[in-house]
Amino acid sequence: MENDTVFHFNLTMYVNIGFYRYPAFVVSLMLFAIILFANLAIILVVSLERTLHEPMYLFIALLSVNSLYGSTGFFPRFLLDLLSDTHLISRPACFTQIYIIYTYAFQEMTILSIMAYDRYVAVCDPLHHHNKVTAKTVCRLAAFAWMCPAFSTGLGLYLAIKLPLCGNKLQKIYCAIWNIAKLSCVSTSTNNVVGILVSVINVILPLIYVLYTYFRIILVCRKSSTEFKSKVFQTCLPHTILFVSLSFSIFCDIALSRLNVENLNPLFALILSLEFVLIPPLLNPLIYGLKLPEIQRNIFKMLSCLNFQI
Repeated sequence: MENDTVFHFNLTMYVNIGFYRYPAFVVSLMLFAIILFANLAIILVVSLERTLHEPMYLFIALLSVNSLYGSTGFFPRFLLDLLSDTHLISRPACFTQIYIIYTYAFQEMTILSIMAYDRYVAVCDPLHHHNKVTAKTVCRLAAFAWMCPAFSTGLGLYLAIKLPLCGNKLQKIYCAIWNIAKLSCVSTSTNNVVGILVSVINVILPLIYVLYTYFRIILVCRKSSTEFKSKVFQTCLPHTILFVSLSFSIFCDIALSRLNVENLNPLFALILSLEFVLIPPLLNPLIYGLKLPEIQRNIFKMLSCLNFQI
């Protein structure tokens, strides 16, 4: 089968669950609604409340924007596939989905590494925090968080689009570059090298940087008061949970793409795939909405105002 005859890809990881597709659809739709509502609440609270116009809260809002971006790129198609007997996706739709999901994941890693920089300066160099992390710096870092993943993902996707393919079956519930590369009729050495470089730039380097910043923060906290440690713990714990969760999700997705899925339990493989696109967007607003009292207080304030108007 040549490249110009592959008009559709077949997503083969969907398990035939018969009648249970309908409860699965309802649960997935509810999760999607929760992700939309919770992240929109974070964005509105940070946008409308002037006291939250600080770097840490602006980066939290940026995470929520990215969660909405990634979820809307995955869930509508996923919900349709749950109710469908066939799971064909057109070539343009497949590559569009790849671009959205990959940029979402890389942007999430970049934003979390930027947040680690903000926490590092706030804890290790508090006197110069306002001078180093200014509004202009926040805008530049936000632009970098979107532009770098967009460019690197675009490069990897361009190479995948150019590959001549000898099949159309993707062992995923959504399209992925490596699964398409495995269908290639020719060598994919260039794609592999570019893929490794993209992964290093967007995943490994942010991971190393976050570990470095937290190592420095731990060193500072060792010599500080209990009250200071408690304050640092309160602001850094949500970030740590999100970062560990996202890193684990990306690792599982990469491992799943490299393994032979046919040798795995279908339900287990499905859960690993869903974890990548479901857990981070769901955790972000729940953790920050529950752990940070400023956001929590303003969310309750906004909800009480809505109830009063009704």
